[in-house]
Amino acid sequence: MKRLTLRSSVALACALSLAACGGNDGNLQLAGAVYGVTKTGLVLINKNNGEKLPVEPGQSIFAFTKLLSNDENFEVDIFSSPDNAVCSVANGKGATGSFSINSVVVNCIINTHALGGTVSGLDTNGLVLVNGADKIEVKAGATSFSLTKVAEGSPYGVTILTQPASRTCRIVDGVGTVGKTDITNIQVICS
Repeated sequence: MKRLTLRSSVALACALSLAACGGNDGNLQLAGAVYGVTKTGLVLINKNNGEKLPVEPGQSIFAFTKLLSNDENFEVDIFSSPDNAVCSVANGKGATGSFSINSVVVNCIINTHALGGTVSGLDTNGLVLVNGADKIEVKAGATSFSLTKVAEGSPYGVTILTQPASRTCRIVDGVGTVGKTDITNIQVICS
């Protein structure tokens, strides 16, 4: 009986000392995939334990450093987004069960902005403008044009693919990099 009491006391003392030293930390990872991060500023947070995790541009996977225990709840959310994108989380909330979680998905969609401007002197059809693979025909009498929206931070170069019949057109301010606002100052001048 004395031995059983002694063994029980030793076992209790060991358990308490391990708990005091952090010996009951989990061994399950909270991780996932990340898409579309091109600038710094994305920080994830596990709302259940408060851990914040910065995600660098070009990074495709992430893993929180604090390990979770069996049946521990987690809730991954966006703490801050890069200033050029809107980010969202899928599969970010649940409980671990007895396995690591690797199914969280963070997707960042880069902001896009309009690309266009004014047209003057165009009185015949046939003017075709391009920006990369995007192509539009500008009709006679048009005073403005719009191409497909372009991602923030991306370069653009609007050029003339086809001149209209009996006219010569030129482009002013057709090359640059998309900033935080729409590009509306490109001029197409025909004479």
